[in-house]
Amino acid sequence: MKVKSRWTYAAAKGIDEAFAHAYWQEFGLEAAIVRLFNTVGPRQTGRYGMVVPNLVGQALRGVPMTVFGDGTQSRCFSYVSDVVPAIIAIAEHPDAYGQAFNLGGSQEVSILNLAKRIKQLLASESEIVLVPYEAAYGTGFEDMRRRVPDNSRAASLVGFKPSTTLDDIILNVAASMESAMAQSPPAEPAMATEA
Repeated sequence: MKVKSRWTYAAAKGIDEAFAHAYWQEFGLEAAIVRLFNTVGPRQTGRYGMVVPNLVGQALRGVPMTVFGDGTQSRCFSYVSDVVPAIIAIAEHPDAYGQAFNLGGSQEVSILNLAKRIKQLLASESEIVLVPYEAAYGTGFEDMRRRVPDNSRAASLVGFKPSTTLDDIILNVAASMESAMAQSPPAEPAMATEA
């Protein structure tokens, strides 16, 4: 049986949650569990495969926008300034201890439609290219087709209601990237080498 890194990551997070809950139950540790769903914000990079910064960066540079798989997989993106106050409120609320809370956006979008929206909002000339999972991750990669949070427990306890739209998330990430690119010194031209 081949171990799939996609699911070992999820299993490790589940083990962390189990430990937090056990320490609350056995020792009274004031711990609450928060599950973040694709949180995005300024200064975030695409270093760890974060799709919004990756696609925005590609659109701004005018290079192909890469969408893995067939692009029909869907996600809900949340904005950091919506999520952080909810995390603080949950951490400070005694009724949260021993509980698990989802924190995520409320607007579901396929990754292909996300790429199209980024291209449109940023008036990018980049083409959108579908990249097979095998080319990106190797053989045997499995993706979660749909990841949509049920925020009702966080809404009930601390009034969590994400208010930043997907368009605003995209525009805020783009503004942050454009600012960073403007502050970066231009790359030195490559030196020619003699053969």
